[in-house]
Amino acid sequence: MRIGVPKEIKNHEYRVGLTPESVGLLVVHGHEVMVETGAGLGIAATDDAYIAEGAKIAPTAKDVFDFAEMIVKVKEPQPEERAMLRPDHLLFTYLHLASDPAQTEELRASGATCIAYETVTDADGGLPLLKPMSQVAGRLSIQAGATTLERRHGGRGVLLGGAPGVLPAKVAVIGGGVVGFNAAEMAVGLGADVTILDRAPATLERLAMHFGARAKTRFSNPSNLRDTVLGADLVIGAVLIPGAAAPKLVTREMISQMKRGAVLVDVAIDQGGCFETSRPTTHDDPTFIIDDVVHYCVANMPGAVARTSTYALNNATLPHAIALADKGWRQALADDPHLLAGLNIYAGEVAYAPVARDLGLAHQPFVP
Repeated sequence: MRIGVPKEIKNHEYRVGLTPESVGLLVVHGHEVMVETGAGLGIAATDDAYIAEGAKIAPTAKDVFDFAEMIVKVKEPQPEERAMLRPDHLLFTYLHLASDPAQTEELRASGATCIAYETVTDADGGLPLLKPMSQVAGRLSIQAGATTLERRHGGRGVLLGGAPGVLPAKVAVIGGGVVGFNAAEMAVGLGADVTILDRAPATLERLAMHFGARAKTRFSNPSNLRDTVLGADLVIGAVLIPGAAAPKLVTREMISQMKRGAVLVDVAIDQGGCFETSRPTTHDDPTFIIDDVVHYCVANMPGAVARTSTYALNNATLPHAIALADKGWRQALADDPHLLAGLNIYAGEVAYAPVARDLGLAHQPFVP
């Protein structure tokens, strides 16, 4: 199969779809790989590094799209990339369609087959291609929140771990999944006063067993959520409904009553965000203020640590990329129901039920 790796063009997105080492494995499997020049520079991978692993280097993204049967990316294709997709293309990347009707319509119109990393499942019901980026984003959320709490960024001027004789910051983590767990780990490690909210008793039990007295757990009902959010200096939105839009758990009215200079970090922003006042921001302009509360809503947080993120992501995505290339997408999906769960768009149809539901579109499941 001919595989193409374009350079990511989303704002401050430095990750790349395939590392040189991943390219080498695909070449060993008999496939041709074309990489856009400079695509790997954000992870310190030069064109020569890709050439050494057997890749061809193309001067433009158009050359890559014209060459390739399968396009491997990291972030959802931007409008100029969607315009280059063809019905014979297989697109393998993050998509997050439930909060993006424009992208959904353009992908349907392209006729391309689109498999989303974030909805591929595993035997345990997890999301193995989302997990590594959720781990990174969870950890980054605390770094970003701690920086944003500095007075120069509009925050309360609070140090997460406090100081001798001074209480630490109060951190609320909404959601105890992969993002929330990793955020709590970082916040606890910095000495913050951490409360994790979740609705699943099994999750709360697991978190309580892991953290012990180092963090508090609390059942997430409206009363507990409100009480915890209003008392927090930093709130991490770590809510995920696989493939669907995130629920707006923190309302504008709640935000208006938070501490002046408190910080919200919405890691769920790719799926529309879990704070009512959230809107996507970029690494260039990461924050905005509403009701004296600072919002950090960068939609591609892991792109800031591109090398770590790319290698962590490739560890998870490469086996699936090899299966798709070796077998073709139809046979690969027929052989693996977990990879089949990643199919979001094919032949102009929406194959993933939560996306169809959230966008009010017809659902047409693919039957291998």
